[in-house]
Amino acid sequence: MPEPRAPLLSLDEALVRLTAGATLARITELETVLTADALGRVLAIDVVSAIDLPPADTSSMDGYALRASDAGEVNALLPVSQRIPAGAVGTALQAGTAARIFTGAQLPAGADAVVMQEDCESVAGDRVRVIAPPTLGQWIRCRGEDVRSGATVLARGARLTPQALGLAAGVGAASLTVVRRPRVALFSTGDELVMPGAVTPQALPPGAIYNSNRFTLRGLLQAAGCTVSDLGIVPDRLDATRAALRDAAAAHDLILSSGGVSVGEEDHIRPAVAAEGRIELWQVAIKPGKPLAFGAIRRAAMTGSECLFIGLPGNPVSSFVTFLMAVAPFLRALQGVTTEPPQAMRLPAHFDWPRPDRRREFLRVRRNAMGGLDLFANQSSGVLTSAVWADGLVDNPPGQSIAHGEVVAYHPLASLVGAP
Repeated sequence: MPEPRAPLLSLDEALVRLTAGATLARITELETVLTADALGRVLAIDVVSAIDLPPADTSSMDGYALRASDAGEVNALLPVSQRIPAGAVGTALQAGTAARIFTGAQLPAGADAVVMQEDCESVAGDRVRVIAPPTLGQWIRCRGEDVRSGATVLARGARLTPQALGLAAGVGAASLTVVRRPRVALFSTGDELVMPGAVTPQALPPGAIYNSNRFTLRGLLQAAGCTVSDLGIVPDRLDATRAALRDAAAAHDLILSSGGVSVGEEDHIRPAVAAEGRIELWQVAIKPGKPLAFGAIRRAAMTGSECLFIGLPGNPVSSFVTFLMAVAPFLRALQGVTTEPPQAMRLPAHFDWPRPDRRREFLRVRRNAMGGLDLFANQSSGVLTSAVWADGLVDNPPGQSIAHGEVVAYHPLASLVGAP
């Protein structure tokens, strides 16, 4: 009798195993890079400010700096005693006068308010009429209101966004210490695969298809901050698959494959991984994307050393979805990312889904002008146009039908990829 199959793991159970494996193998090598080159990298050492930001009280408007008490009446008329552009430091403000000041300029000593120029009127003889009496402290950016000296402005484990780089530069950090990029070996399996450019569409042999997964997965890996070694297409043979795994294990943190993870006679990933290392999990109760493998490959040159392995299904939408829901969290753990991706949004479904699957489903959807979600008509795992059309996924629990207007869990694709 054939051996009974083990029940499928839930995605949550699979993620516990994946992140545990990634955490044990977490990358500890660090690099110092220029702040300008650190976009998308994972910060390894806190950025602590040595200055207040702003470093002094400054004007947030073009206008006039003055004492609020000197312009307490409508149309108060004051002499202009000095002009202070950004980058200049004025002299102490004489009582009963105003200083012409510009956005970002340091406030002169004695001034306690700024009146924007739209509320003033220049008068001959270097005077200004203050049309609207000011309130104490108006249009002033106070010293340290953004950052105090000694404060941690960026914590280790953060993936560096453009705005984070701006903040680091704002406190004077010319370089940042970051985690080394994960080194990932990528290959596809399948004798039916050919590369775009190798054969014209008119000459494509019967049964052959272009290798789209290679491009999708490479782009996703790069967006997740990885260095990718593209190993191409591995023939559908056990010996070739084992050799590819052995070679890739030597210099990489992770091997990522697509295809060959099912249970057919031409699916050699599982026996190859078992022979060259170990299998930690196999098949997850999600749709699309049930065939998902996780394990490790022994490094021949280093006793006890392993390269982690994840095998994704061959259908293009299946590999796309399983990357987003399983590989992306794994890569965050591998790099020591401590910030969590945004939680699912709750939005109304502007569609019906009357025949749910027993597995947890991820439906390709797009937000519409009414604030709801439209469903791509064809949810097949082979229809890659659905992933291009969609801007997010509905996370639908097992066996759950959806009625038009029902509120569902929606994940924007941008939040799942992990790019800054």
